[in-house]
This record gives sequence, structure tokens and C-alpha cells, in this order.
Amino acid sequence: MEIQSDKITNSTDAQQAEVSETEKWASIIGGGAMVLAGLQQRSLRGILTAIAGGGLAYHGATAEKSLTNKVGEAVGVNKAIKVEKTVTINKSAEELYNYWHDFERLPTFMKHLQSVTVVDVRRSHWVATAPLGQTVEWDADIINDLPNHLIAWASVEGADIDNSGFVRFQPATGDRGTEVKVVLEYNVPGGALTAAVAKLFGEEPEQQIGDDLNRFKQLMEAGEIATTEGQPKG
Repeated sequence: MEIQSDKITNSTDAQQAEVSETEKWASIIGGGAMVLAGLQQRSLRGILTAIAGGGLAYHGATAEKSLTNKVGEAVGVNKAIKVEKTVTINKSAEELYNYWHDFERLPTFMKHLQSVTVVDVRRSHWVATAPLGQTVEWDADIINDLPNHLIAWASVEGADIDNSGFVRFQPATGDRGTEVKVVLEYNVPGGALTAAVAKLFGEEPEQQIGDDLNRFKQLMEAGEIATTEGQPKG
């Protein structure tokens, strides 16, 4: 009878372990589904659903370290996000390059930049706004500089957001001015999930870069950036 009891106990332990593992994955999958469903609703209910789902997924993922790694690989945590945008501006490459290279003037058309401080010929310090009224900061080094053609940069170690990219200036076809192309790649804490939450709050990076380039075009062609602030709606 004792041997039979031991067998029953071992069997029960195994079943409990199996149920526990199942519950972990159910939390992760169920929580992830809630996050995605919540992000699709631009409302307080949707935000709360996303937050609740994130907590459920986090609980399941942190139940075991190996599971956290599996979830990270599945949802793209800590994977680079790449943005690429191009605009044609009716100005010479030299003029556009010179304005852009004066990094401290970039916040005039980059809405989400608070400030850029030039440290030396190579390094600069950047401060940008983030969702929910937060700020992020980083130092960046110029890694390639071709006058009137290309500026490439990369953040240094310790940046709040690890990023790199380039802006390229080249003559547009048909003598229509200059084609300005920006390619940006970055990693943010939380990876794809953080990017999704940022999109919910109107901080979607691809749209942001596109808007910045459109403001740059207005500034260089018209000398000012058009705005609807202070104008009556409707």
C-alpha cells in the first residue's frame, strides 16, 4: 500500500507541475492577446485592457527565467526597430546639409527633440520627449561625414535609447532639388511591445520621422513651418 501511495503522490506532483507550466503559458498567451486587443482600441478601456494584459503576460513570463527569454524572442523584445523615410526638397544639397549639420538647430523641425548640445566636432548630447511626459537622453558620435552628401551617427554606450542611422542628400531626378533620405535603427527597453504602446500615444516612430521631414521641407522651402495652432477648428 505504501508503494502504491508513493506512486500516486509522484503522479500527482507531475500533474501539478504540468498544470503549472500550462498556466504559465496561458498567462503569457492570454495576456499578450489582451495587450493587442487593448492597443486596437483608442480609448481608456483599451488602455486599461492593454495594461492588464501586460501585467498578466509579465506574471507568466517572470515565473521562470527561460520562459522570459522565450517570450522575448517571440514578441521581438530588444530587437532593433528600423525606420526609413525620404522627401524631396527644392533646395541644393549643400544648403540642406549645412542646416542639418548644425545639430543644435534640429529641434526647430524635429518636434520630439527638446535639445541637442554639441560637445565637440564628433560628439553631441540629445534630449527627446517620450510617451507619458517622460524624457530620454543619449550621447551620439558622428561615424561618417561626407560634406553635402551624408551624415551618419551612432549612440554611445549608456544611452537611454540605443540608436544609429544616417541622413543622405543627393540630387533628385529632373532637376527637382535634393532627395533627403533618413534611415534610423534603434532599440528601446521592451522592444516591440514598447513601440506598440508608443504608437497608441501618438509617438509612432515612422510617422514621427515622416512629419519631421515634412517640416524640414517647409522650413527650407518657405522659411517657416506651417501650423494650425491657435486657428479655429472646423
